[in-house]
Amino acid sequence: MSAIEQFAEGFLEEPGYLDFARVGPLSASVVAESTAQTELLSRARYGSLAPLLNQTDRFQQAVALTTGFRSDQIVFQPNTSTGLMHTMFGLTGGLLISPGDFPSGPFAAVRAAEALHVVKPTWLETDHGRVTPGQIKKQLTPTTAAVAICLVDARTGYVADLEGIRQVIGDRLLIVDAIQGFGVVDAPFELADVVASGGQKWARAGWGTGFLALSDRAREQLTPVFSGVAGVDDDEVWDEVIPPSSGAKAFQVSNPDAIALARFSAALEEIDEVGVATIEAAVADNVTALINLADEFTVPVASSRDVRERAGILVLEPPVEQLTLLSASLHNHGVSSTTRQGTVRLSVHAALAPETLDMVRGAFTSYSSAATF
Repeated sequence: MSAIEQFAEGFLEEPGYLDFARVGPLSASVVAESTAQTELLSRARYGSLAPLLNQTDRFQQAVALTTGFRSDQIVFQPNTSTGLMHTMFGLTGGLLISPGDFPSGPFAAVRAAEALHVVKPTWLETDHGRVTPGQIKKQLTPTTAAVAICLVDARTGYVADLEGIRQVIGDRLLIVDAIQGFGVVDAPFELADVVASGGQKWARAGWGTGFLALSDRAREQLTPVFSGVAGVDDDEVWDEVIPPSSGAKAFQVSNPDAIALARFSAALEEIDEVGVATIEAAVADNVTALINLADEFTVPVASSRDVRERAGILVLEPPVEQLTLLSASLHNHGVSSTTRQGTVRLSVHAALAPETLDMVRGAFTSYSSAATF
């Protein structure tokens, strides 16, 4: 059995699930890890909790392998949004960001600007929703201190060109919301200064898992505004408030959920063993299979057909009057998808069961026979 076949064996969801961009059902390894650690915590035998309460090193090493950052540059976050809040509140100067990005980034930028008045968001005009190096280059100004992007756009599935963006922004901070591609896009994360992601989607680690990775330059320039008791280098400091850690640890409020750390670590260890590039190739093949089905039944595809510009997201855009029909057809055939802003989003991982393809075919057949083109 090949590595990718063994990886695919860990998908437990029932056929018809094509909504990984919303949430990824837990992998078999994550379920086993969670069960074992929960059992350990529930029993709490004398001396047994030490391994559970010391999961941070394991977590940092797993994220480091996946991102290319050093372990000491990584700090646990409960989700992507919290990592972005830490980042935006710590930023000083002009920030170029698309208003069409997933709301976590724009909300964090505006809230930071309103509260502290030291970061100044400028709204990027995109290329029909796509954030490209050319669009960024045209809108950079001498006051732009940072550029924030989504690795994968949640609405279009478009994969940002990190290399091209790094080239045009120079030494400005590059902030990446990686959630829609983390674990399935073999991105050069080391080109970024800040990477924030959660593990509940493509990593299939469940809610409450995430990280913030900071380059040395980012740590020097960002102020750890929300640095709490766990954001210092000493353990259990009493009777005084000492300065934040000089490392990424400063961007932490409290101690992490130990079981969440273990779940995320297990998920990433599985990904690292297979290799993100291998997973990405399998995802690309599965997206192609879905595109071919859509073409067979003349279901309009709005997302890119270029494998270099897409991740696991396929966006269908039927005529407005047929949107409900397509959504209902998928629902009636047991296919999980997301309908949003006039489109239907299918999101597929490295495993695609033949039964799922049959269910999509049935949904498209029903849609095509009832639609008027």
